[in-house]
Amino acid sequence: MLETASNAPVEEPRTLERAIGQQVRALRRERDLSVADLGGAAGISSGMVSKIENGQISPSLSTLNAVAGALNVPITALFAAFEESRDCSHVRRGQGVVIERRGTKAGHIYELLGAGLRGDVVVEPYLITLEKDAEPYTGFRHAGIEFIYMLSGIVLYRHAGRDYRLEPGDALLFDSAALHGPASLVETPMTYLSIIVYPRG
Repeated sequence: MLETASNAPVEEPRTLERAIGQQVRALRRERDLSVADLGGAAGISSGMVSKIENGQISPSLSTLNAVAGALNVPITALFAAFEESRDCSHVRRGQGVVIERRGTKAGHIYELLGAGLRGDVVVEPYLITLEKDAEPYTGFRHAGIEFIYMLSGIVLYRHAGRDYRLEPGDALLFDSAALHGPASLVETPMTYLSIIVYPRG
């Protein structure tokens, strides 16, 4: 498996057996059944149920059919976790959604470059443009972490009372719970990429 420079943990390849096992366990728990309850209803041993749930065996179709029947779901439901698609958001140049945010009235244009991914974390990537008539605005404050990458123009960007001069190629990563925003627009028009990350509420 190819590795990257990221410190993110490696995603283990999901086998069909493991995916079926996870689905069986989730459905069993939803129905408040013990391993013994499910085994008895399906006509198989508790040990067999445990092996299925842990992805240790490849159960036959007849066994899976019996388990599905005991759980009162179609057999296809046991394969749902394996068939689940991985999310991806693709936005072509100039086709991001322009949205209203605090600061818009000051001439800050926000183009959302991706949305709709599932999971415990929300990631909002914006292309922000400040036009020649834009005004400074340092009143942003929200949950999470924000990453800014300067593309064009020059700005003094304020975070928690300290100013950072950002030129093309510069980056800033910060706790966005502190007041922040462009304090002085040194060279406009300017554009920068802003990526906001926060837990899904």
